[in-house]
Amino acid sequence: MTVVLRNVLLAFAMIVILAPAAHAVQPDEVLDDPALEERARAITLELRCLVCQNQSVDDSNAPLARDLRILVRDRLLAGDSDAEVVDYVVSRYGDYVLLRPPFRTATWLLWLGPFVVLAIAVGLLTVVIRRHRMTKQPPPAPLSDEERARLDLLMRNSE
Repeated sequence: MTVVLRNVLLAFAMIVILAPAAHAVQPDEVLDDPALEERARAITLELRCLVCQNQSVDDSNAPLARDLRILVRDRLLAGDSDAEVVDYVVSRYGDYVLLRPPFRTATWLLWLGPFVVLAIAVGLLTVVIRRHRMTKQPPPAPLSDEERARLDLLMRNSE
């Protein structure tokens, strides 16, 4: 392995390993109390950025995500429990703000949808395989001596 290739692979591995540690939390947002900051980080990791949609509020650089991080820290400083902070954010933005929404009638399709799609795909694949097996023709019977002689005659005449 060449030195350049090894260095590129090493750099890629470092990026992959260290990428989850990168957060969008700004220094002016960090709380002085380490215990409160840890609680704030745990909460913001569970909240979805409404702009980015597939990033947590903790990882997003969007202005709305920053506002939500500040809101969470303000609520914690006011003395709210973790559950109260999450309930407050959910009351304002709905279950969609949660990266792992609860199983309710409004979210059952979200939770069960992948399994339904998988079951349908397996069912369709089974039907296709069965149809293929049913329509598959048996191998042709070997030629009789009379058919072989006629084929030989046809082949000689075509030359």
